[in-house]
Amino acid sequence: MPLIVVPTSQLLWMRVAALLFSCVAFSVAAHGAHLRPGGMADWCIFCWAFSFACTLLVLLVELFGLQARVPVSWSNFPITVACYAALLCLSASIIFPVFFLKYESPYGETRDHRIVSTVFSCLAAVAYMGEVSLSKARPGEVAGYMATAPGLLKVCQTFLACIIFILISSPVTYDHHPALKWCMAVYCICFILSMAVVVLCVGEWTGCLPISFSKFLSAYGLLAVIMYLTATILWPVFQFNKNYGRNDDSKTIAAAVLTAINFLLYVADLVYSARLVFVSG
Repeated sequence: MPLIVVPTSQLLWMRVAALLFSCVAFSVAAHGAHLRPGGMADWCIFCWAFSFACTLLVLLVELFGLQARVPVSWSNFPITVACYAALLCLSASIIFPVFFLKYESPYGETRDHRIVSTVFSCLAAVAYMGEVSLSKARPGEVAGYMATAPGLLKVCQTFLACIIFILISSPVTYDHHPALKWCMAVYCICFILSMAVVVLCVGEWTGCLPISFSKFLSAYGLLAVIMYLTATILWPVFQFNKNYGRNDDSKTIAAAVLTAINFLLYVADLVYSARLVFVSG
């Protein structure tokens, strides 16, 4: 039976604050920011609306005491939602002012609405980070996997992979050499496996694996580190070297930086997973 977690008043008010801030952010943007449909505008609206909807769901389930009736692990679902929401709102807090305040230079009420949306997006990101900080597992505390450092790392890994997909797919920058296609394969494989871990934990399906969950995490972590190490080396070599058709635009450079960051996240994840195997063994 799923663990029923009754939130502290501090956690409850943090969720309420995140709910209100994300609601104001997308409501003001949709009402008076005069955003053109498509592209980054839709992404920012999605970030705020998705965060608001998921937080509202968590609040309603907990306020009505329905944790034991929902078909997910309630020790894993709320913090997973909060971590994704924090990353989504953080990305919107960076993208929205850059694209719709700096580049477009609006004026009058349109500019005011966009500034308000930016401010409340930042507040929502801070509120969600506060929720994650309050919900994460403390040393010696029994908690769901997603509330531990490796679980939170899985969320960050999948989120960064999604950003990389966006950067290298519009326009496509990985199809002019087999090494770059391998990098794309690395991003896809590692994203799918990391997301599978998140789904298994939230759905309480880790017992369906043919081997122990801790050994699966350790083996996958080692594979992901090796694969991302190759991508971290190959991507800049075959993108920034003039012998292979130099392509050093901002999106390609950003993809290289995020690849290196994700590699470090997978290294940290492997260390935690290896410790888990040795402790449980």
